[in-house]
Amino acid sequence: MSPRTPPAARILRLRLTEFRSYHAAEIRAGDGPVLLVGPNGAGKTNLLEAISLLAPGRGLRRAGLDQFAARGPDGAPAAGWAVSALVDGAYGEVSLGTGIEGDGGEARTRRCRIEGEPVGSAAAFADHVRVVWLTPEMDGLFIGPPSERRRFLDRLVLAVDAEHGARVNALERALRARNRLLEEPATDPRYLDAVEQELAALAIAVAAARLETVRRLAAGIAKARDAERGEAPFPWATVALEGEVERALGREPATVVEDQYRLALRAARPRDRAAGRTLEGPHLTDLTVGHGPKGIPAAQGSTGEQKALLIGLALAHARLVGEMAGRAPVMLLDDVVAYLDPLRRAALFEALDALGGQVWMTGADPSAFAALGARAERFAVTPGHVAPLED
Repeated sequence: MSPRTPPAARILRLRLTEFRSYHAAEIRAGDGPVLLVGPNGAGKTNLLEAISLLAPGRGLRRAGLDQFAARGPDGAPAAGWAVSALVDGAYGEVSLGTGIEGDGGEARTRRCRIEGEPVGSAAAFADHVRVVWLTPEMDGLFIGPPSERRRFLDRLVLAVDAEHGARVNALERALRARNRLLEEPATDPRYLDAVEQELAALAIAVAAARLETVRRLAAGIAKARDAERGEAPFPWATVALEGEVERALGREPATVVEDQYRLALRAARPRDRAAGRTLEGPHLTDLTVGHGPKGIPAAQGSTGEQKALLIGLALAHARLVGEMAGRAPVMLLDDVVAYLDPLRRAALFEALDALGGQVWMTGADPSAFAALGARAERFAVTPGHVAPLED
């Protein structure tokens, strides 16, 4: 049977069991925006984090598995935790679930299931739903270290290529293996040759995926810019990758660049041995972002300009995911609207409507969402509980 491709994937029901601040919780959602309203510390972000675990990776907080389990009155973590969702996606309604089973004495391995059947990882969920997000922790992205921008970039790639995370993890393992071999006083060169051959293949695959995503994102931004009339509330961004491997991929075929990088690794062994690490490769790449209208690096913009630029970038990415996946992603916006002026707030709601995907938003002040009117579903969040918000 050929898959049905709806304009957007939607989470119809979300259930949490012993997850973070919730011993048990359920939300049933419809077609409109989902608003989670409550005081700071009530557990709103925990709900978004649960949804983010339906995407490949470690979720929007990048937390360890031991951090997800709810705590009992004595402070001890629950034996396991679970997140499940009924999703209306490309293949109709399907149940997705992830979590940990068993007591603390067992290996703590996260399991994923589709319709109750085990799958290898959350990457399999991408056939049914794509999830993107924006959180307050991203506000310092443009002035932070390159490692934060690489992590952000890999999150962008992962939303369109569910296997990218596995390649990045394999690349990191290969780098560690090479560094360990370089630390040994007398390493058989054949071992280094083998590790560097694998490292080069992984490096080019990771760099090529990043480069393709950035190219598509830049093209989407340009297309949207051409369609806009007048000054946009969220400035358009310029995006590019800064790295030797990426520059080489812009000039040469991937097979040629892979051979060049492998030879460069071999030549750099004395230098890298002295440094204690590999000094060249996509593990050092930086994502450069500029404020398009002003023609300045994003880091030089004001705090307000950087926030607006980041929102515009997130919207552009969501459009790209929708185009590549054939359906709009579920978008999670954690405490994003609180610091926007009324004009930009209204513009954000309009842009989200245009995306056509399901949006989950958090906030402490219900009035911040007044412009959404009756089309939004509102839920009151209090510590350990979530329920429909009474009018």
